[in-house]
Amino acid sequence: MTHSQPKTVRAFFDTLAGKLDPEAAEGLDVVYQFDLHGADGGQYLVQIRDGACQVSEGTHPDPNVTLAMSGEDCLRVLNGQVSGTMIAMTGRLRISGDMGLAMQLASLFPSLRP
Repeated sequence: MTHSQPKTVRAFFDTLAGKLDPEAAEGLDVVYQFDLHGADGGQYLVQIRDGACQVSEGTHPDPNVTLAMSGEDCLRVLNGQVSGTMIAMTGRLRISGDMGLAMQLASLFPSLRP
């Protein structure tokens, strides 16, 4: 059985909450802000608290981590076509805030790994 990958950033974020590994998120209370520019851009909050994930559009006044990149690059990373590390190394991803939490993001959503 094949599952289709989301074709837009919005479609991806609509399904993200169900992909959280609750064990990996145990004890966390963090907010990830995605600031995406370009054709498939937008602003999204991913809040992880008590092993649950809530995703919404918009901005948070004080996120723990902000990830800024193009919507196209975000979709490629989230669909496992390219690593976030590679995008960051080429300067197309800017991370501000808690770098440790940024690095932990992949372990929270293991099904997204390439």
